Amino acid sequence: MVVIIGDIQAGDEYTHQPGPESNFSESMYFNFFDRAHQTGGFVRIGNRVNEGSAEVTVLLFLPAGEALFNFKRPEITTNDSFDCGGMRFDVLEPLVQHRTVYEGSAVYLKDPTQLAEPRQAFKQNPHKQIKLDLVHEAVGPLYGSTGTDHKVEEFEAGAPAHYEQHMMVHGTLTIEDDAIQIDALGVRDHSWGPRTWQAIRRSRWITCNFSPDFALMASEILGEDGTRKQTGVVVRDQTLENIKSVDIVAQFAANNLYHQRFTATLGLESGEILTVAATVKGFVPLRNRRGEMVTHIGEGMTEYRLGDQIGYGLSEFLDQVQ
Repeated sequence: MVVIIGDIQAGDEYTHQPGPESNFSESMYFNFFDRAHQTGGFVRIGNRVNEGSAEVTVLLFLPAGEALFNFKRPEITTNDSFDCGGMRFDVLEPLVQHRTVYEGSAVYLKDPTQLAEPRQAFKQNPHKQIKLDLVHEAVGPLYGSTGTDHKVEEFEAGAPAHYEQHMMVHGTLTIEDDAIQIDALGVRDHSWGPRTWQAIRRSRWITCNFSPDFALMASEILGEDGTRKQTGVVVRDQTLENIKSVDIVAQFAANNLYHQRFTATLGLESGEILTVAATVKGFVPLRNRRGEMVTHIGEGMTEYRLGDQIGYGLSEFLDQVQ
C-alpha cells in the first residue's frame, strides 16, 4: 500500500481538463540513475494543448561524460494522453507503477556543453537511434497537492497542481545495437496548470536516492521580488519528513552558470540538520526561450555523499540569462 501525503487521488494519475490559460501545461517527468552502469537521465512530456504543441525531452547521461539528447515540439490537439514525438507514458497501476517508452533519434555529444548552442550542436554531431523501455515502481510515499487548497504564489514557475514520488526503475536502454539492462532508482513528477519558466529569477532543485528506503528532494526558488521559497522532503522507509530550510552553496565553471559541485544544508522539521556534499558527474546546459527571455537550465547527473552513504540523482539549476 502506497502512503499518500496530500489530496492526490488515483484519478489524478491521468490527464486533466485543460484550463483556459494560454500557458496551461500538463507534464509528466521521470528520472533514473543506475549506479552500476553510471548511466541515467530523464524523460519528459509537457502537453501545452492551448498552444497546439507538446514539449518532448529525452536526456541520457553516459559513463564517460557523454550525453544523448533530443527535444521535440510535436503538434497536439487534445490533452487526452502522454503519447507524442516517439515517447509514451502509461499508467500501469495508479499511484504505484508506470511505464515510459521512447523510440527515436538523439544527438550524441562527447562534449555536452555544446548544447549551449543547440542548433549548431545538432548539426555538428552524430545522431544515434535509441530505444528506452522502463517500468517505474513506487518505493516511497506520494507527496504533493492538487493546488486547490492554497493560493499559488505569483512567482512560481511550476504549475499549481504538483506531486512527486521516489521510484525503483527497471528495463532496457538500447543505443543503436547495444542493449543495457537498467536497474536504477529515481523520482517521478506530475503537474498541471498554468506554467511559465520565466516567472522566477532562479531555482535549485535536487533529487537523490541513497537506497530504496532513503531518499530526498529539496527545492529553493527565488522570485522576481526577491522572495525565497524553500521546500523539500526526506523519505525514510515509508515515512516522510518535511525540509524547512535549504541552503545550497555551489561552485561553478568560469561562466558562473555550469554548476560543478555544491553543498546542501537541509534543515528538517524535527530540528535535524543534514549536510550533503554533491559532485556533478555529467552536465548538460539546456535553455528555454519565451519572447525575448532566455532561461538557462543546467542539468547534472550528481553523486551525493551524506556521511558514509553515497546516492545518485539529478541537480537542476535554473537561471534567467540577460
